[in-house]
Amino acid sequence: MPPSPLAASDFTALRYLSGFANEHASEALAGALPVGQFSPQQVPYGLYAEKFSATAFTAPRRENRRTWLYRIQASVVAGRATPYAHERFLSAPLSSPSPPMPLRWSPWPLPEAHSDFVDGLYTVAASGSVPLQLGMAAHVYVANRNMGRRCFVNADGEMLIVPQQGRLAVTTECGQLLVAPGEMALIPRGMKWRIDLPDGLARGYVCENYGAAFRLPERGPVGSDGFANDRDFLAPTAAFEDLVGAHELITRYGGACWRSELPHSPFDVVAWVGTAVPLKYDLARFNVMNTVSYDHPDPSIFTVLTAPSDTAGVANVDFVIFPPRWAVAEHSFRPPWYHRNVMSEFMGLVRGTYDARERGFEPGGVSLHNSMVPHGPEAAVHARASTAALVPVRIEDTLAFMFESRYPMAVSAGAMAHPALQADYPDCWRDLARHFAP
Repeated sequence: MPPSPLAASDFTALRYLSGFANEHASEALAGALPVGQFSPQQVPYGLYAEKFSATAFTAPRRENRRTWLYRIQASVVAGRATPYAHERFLSAPLSSPSPPMPLRWSPWPLPEAHSDFVDGLYTVAASGSVPLQLGMAAHVYVANRNMGRRCFVNADGEMLIVPQQGRLAVTTECGQLLVAPGEMALIPRGMKWRIDLPDGLARGYVCENYGAAFRLPERGPVGSDGFANDRDFLAPTAAFEDLVGAHELITRYGGACWRSELPHSPFDVVAWVGTAVPLKYDLARFNVMNTVSYDHPDPSIFTVLTAPSDTAGVANVDFVIFPPRWAVAEHSFRPPWYHRNVMSEFMGLVRGTYDARERGFEPGGVSLHNSMVPHGPEAAVHARASTAALVPVRIEDTLAFMFESRYPMAVSAGAMAHPALQADYPDCWRDLARHFAP
């Protein structure tokens, strides 16, 4: 039996392939990748050729995502699927109503009982509809246990993962990624993966995108460079497990979880070529665009990835970050302004503080400002920013993000009843003074 490089690999010594949606090719054994065609009569090493299509066959070339996998055993070899109960991992549409007011939760408590990444998923809010393939769900995760011989596949949507505490060792059919706080991972819809925890404990956020796949936003007048650059997205290199024996597969399908038993490891892909691959990205490499004259620009300038909807310019979901940057606007109120937005804003904090909040918004916590719900800087921040000396200021030690969707988000009943919900959050605007002087 050949060695299993995947099982023996050192995650800290991984090699990656550079580029977003590139047609990458990788092989763990020399000569495993067919040359000149995808499906030869006999694949090298006795492997099976299997096509993984993350978009329709007829999607335009620039948007088409597919990967050919050359694996030891075809994925069709699997046991019967039976329901798997997961009461905290929910899908849209949610039936619970959401109040038209700002909502915020303290950091999600780390688990006391054993919980791996999948069992540690907790749905906070969701928009759209899984059956209609539009909208998204926003989850937090807390975990303290490796998945081991357990794996997961989401047939409902791709998953964008933002660690807040603890590194994630992500094993996929295409290879492995090590993702640390300050980075993100993007796993295509329908690809199998497992997550182990090098640091023992982990907490973070997940955007489950039901709609069109994430892509890099257009730059428009900014030009050919800036924002997130293609070259900084990293794909894994091929590695495989040649393991026979019971493995558990949890499948997310139709808004429910299903369990089946596999007679072999699903991470048996010896070579692959294609554009539908998992990726990681270091958020510190985002090239921030900001004003050098006046006013606080729209937060859309901080968009890392976007998933479009059927309406031009209105996203199914955007992934937006607020990293360290300079604030230099002249004769301007520099924090975010008060506003109401047609887009719903689910926000999390990876580290530090957020410039529109002075207290209560902590790393590991979340907030939701739903469609057309008024929000903005709290009273103390407004008072300070209205009188501050407008010298250049470096906003340091911060990394916040938003999952932003065109669809109003329903909050799960569990999240509305969770002890982390801050009932006094609306009070942070209570002291917003009247200054009207006609």
